[in-house]
Amino acid sequence: MSDRLHEWHGKRVLEIATEGSRLEGERDALDLIGAAYGHHPDWIALPVARCSDAFFALRTRVLGDVVQKLVNYGLHVAIVGDVSAWVAASDALRDFVREANRGGQVWFVADLGELAQRLAPRA
Repeated sequence: MSDRLHEWHGKRVLEIATEGSRLEGERDALDLIGAAYGHHPDWIALPVARCSDAFFALRTRVLGDVVQKLVNYGLHVAIVGDVSAWVAASDALRDFVREANRGGQVWFVADLGELAQRLAPRA
């Protein structure tokens, strides 16, 4: 599968393909931004499968560096998939995920359906 562009509730969401290199650091975030730029997305849906184990170990700073780079370029990011194993192993990551999901720039969602739901206007 290649990257696919969706539009949900007026937001352009670039779904990153599951296949491909894993995000290991800031350089990979720049590559991701470059690949996404031509699509003009509001959100990037990044599958968990594309994230290295180091991505979820907060002490490595990979997650923070990648998210910061994406946000600096005006992109929102949704990490899509099951992160429960990493969350169970790290109180700090559990807290990060909870706080991120309260905000509007970085979300952790189970699947694309949940992302589409969260993008819906609130009544």
